[in-house]
Amino acid sequence: MKINDAYLEYLLRLGDNALILGQRLSEWCGHGPILEQDIAITNIALDFIGQARMLYQYAAEIEGSGKTEDDFAYFRDAHQFKNVLLVEQPNEDWAYTIIRQFMYDAYNFYFHRALQTSKDPKLAAYAEKSIKEITYHLRWSSEWVVRLGDGTTESHERIQRALDEYWSFHGELIIPDEIDMIMAETEIGVNLTEIKPLVEEKMNEIFLMAGLRKPASTWMHKGGKNGIHSEYLGYILAEMQAVQRTYPGNEW
Repeated sequence: MKINDAYLEYLLRLGDNALILGQRLSEWCGHGPILEQDIAITNIALDFIGQARMLYQYAAEIEGSGKTEDDFAYFRDAHQFKNVLLVEQPNEDWAYTIIRQFMYDAYNFYFHRALQTSKDPKLAAYAEKSIKEITYHLRWSSEWVVRLGDGTTESHERIQRALDEYWSFHGELIIPDEIDMIMAETEIGVNLTEIKPLVEEKMNEIFLMAGLRKPASTWMHKGGKNGIHSEYLGYILAEMQAVQRTYPGNEW
């Protein structure tokens, strides 16, 4: 695979992760358990959508065909999205949302910390700009995992159940494939093998504090990076893309 093709795919993966997770989190707007957390999770959703915009803008520049960030967000079908399967999983209840968020944040923090040393100045600048809000995301979701895990019997049971069900989706984040390895070798992207133990250490630390049992299974879902998705992504895109698909090219 050519470097430019791998680079474009890499940027789209990162952008798709941020966009789809931001869209999922935005579903909580007006439905959070308390007003403060309703506002917090909505702001986190906006952070992710802002990151997606920066990545899509750069992807459009790399591709050089005149596309915009809107083309990547609104005019691709599900099989063209390259986000990991974890971020498209449903919110279910607050515990499922928190576990999904924490596992993604644990990866995302160490990923962007490493990305700040990218040989591409633009990508390094993006990572440096994003790391402050990503640091907050990790602190927020970590605190909620501990609060639920070390809370009432019901809250503990709910978040343990969520962890058991969503555990097999986190591996796709830290298991490198061909594109990940190409980008790591060029020192533009992140070496996932190097950040994997850091991610696992953080998860182990928080699970221990929360009194949660880490699932023993090592089998992990995969396919999202290659455009193979669960049925949930289609529903997300149908809602997210409806206006642009119906009235293409319109602007506010």
